[in-house]
Amino acid sequence: MKKLMAGAVLLAVSSAASAVAPGGPNCGWGNMLFEGKSGTGAHFLASTTNGTSGNNTFGMTSGTNGCSVSGTLTYGGRAMINAMLNEFTEDVAVGQGDTLTAVAVALGVEKEDRAAFAQVTHENFGVLFPNENVTADEVIANLETLMLADARLAKYVA
Repeated sequence: MKKLMAGAVLLAVSSAASAVAPGGPNCGWGNMLFEGKSGTGAHFLASTTNGTSGNNTFGMTSGTNGCSVSGTLTYGGRAMINAMLNEFTEDVAVGQGDTLTAVAVALGVEKEDRAAFAQVTHENFGVLFPNENVTADEVIANLETLMLADARLAKYVA
């Protein structure tokens, strides 16, 4: 279920990214099935295919389905964290999970650095979420501070 939610949110927030859509412009089975088509119907069906099966998330984490995470997203994962704060909190608490991976991907964290991302966020849970009323904007600010302080992750913070 979390994969479906992560895929749906990735798809939804991709329209907010002005540089590169999460997973790249050709990411997902919907893009493959409706390649060369245009118009609202084709885009809607491609989006639905990508969003309902979670294949975007799988493609981004495995490098398949026409997905690439080499592009830079300009929104910095803010929309994703805003939409999935509860799931992100749970994944950070346990140090793994689809939402944690999806946020790392949205922030442009390369595959080889995602374990470090998970470790840093997990070990600093209390810094990221200082109280139960923390907002997504505060979490993002805390996350950027943590990433800047880590030699492996500083390169992903603009």
